[in-house]
Amino acid sequence: MAETKVESLIIVGSGPAGLTAALYSARARMNPLMIEGEEAGGQLMITSDVENYPGFEHGVTGPDLIATMRKQAERFGTRFITRNVTKVELQSRPFKVYVGQQMYEAQTIIVSTGASAKWIGLPSEKQYMNRGVSACATCDGAFFKDVEVGVVGGGDTAMEEANFLTRYASKVFIIHRSKSFKASKIMLERSQKNPKIEFIMNTVVEEIMGDGKSMNALKLKNTNSGEVIEKKLGGLFVAIGHQPNTKIFNGVLDMNEAGYLKTKPGTTITNIPGVFAAGDVQDPYYRQAITAAGSGCMASLDAERWLEAQEQHG
Repeated sequence: MAETKVESLIIVGSGPAGLTAALYSARARMNPLMIEGEEAGGQLMITSDVENYPGFEHGVTGPDLIATMRKQAERFGTRFITRNVTKVELQSRPFKVYVGQQMYEAQTIIVSTGASAKWIGLPSEKQYMNRGVSACATCDGAFFKDVEVGVVGGGDTAMEEANFLTRYASKVFIIHRSKSFKASKIMLERSQKNPKIEFIMNTVVEEIMGDGKSMNALKLKNTNSGEVIEKKLGGLFVAIGHQPNTKIFNGVLDMNEAGYLKTKPGTTITNIPGVFAAGDVQDPYYRQAITAAGSGCMASLDAERWLEAQEQHG
């Protein structure tokens, strides 16, 4: 029965981390099976221009970068299932990975399910995504030279994004729904001292306005008075945090309080021997395509070495 074939490696998730892991594992003759998910490709699929990925002198679109990586992994024999994993059983080997009713077994697993940016949840936000609205200043800041932009949020991420954006934007407005901040004192002070940053407190974004092609203003509502004003801005960065895609691993793999998978420092090793984690699913700090790809390479090497050691001790 074909169903009972035990894979040497199953990769769950398909952004730069998963695809790099697949490429390395396939070249190492591990014949990986990637269950890439129905929204394959991760956050790069909603990134129009990637200018900071090495090897692309004139930049590349997120979807093109993913398509190239996928073809490369496929060229060496990676097999793909474009469905979502619905359940995992990791208490004994071979591990069991379920896609609906279908069960797959594996000696090793690499988790590269990524993280998703939290959004405000406005229809206009979706409409103007990549047309002025972004969730990543380091990815998109350079497109906003000499433009006034807004940053939504009150934590360290928002302060970091705002400070970074002052390199390009003529003015950055931090829009925050209350008067107290979650940000650390040092990050808040840095933003308060920056002459290019201005704070708009007790305020939420009601709507993102534009001409259909790109955003050009925000409707802002004061949470105390209820007053709504219109503010002309050329960009909006949503910095209200990220959510790691780890729901199916709840209670199975060790996570921090925000839900990021814990790995042994300097490795991709999780608390379960034979299960590895790579990319944004275990990285709340850097969250870049290049660091995700690097950790995908690490995960593949970790998995390969672990399998070899098991066979030797067999």
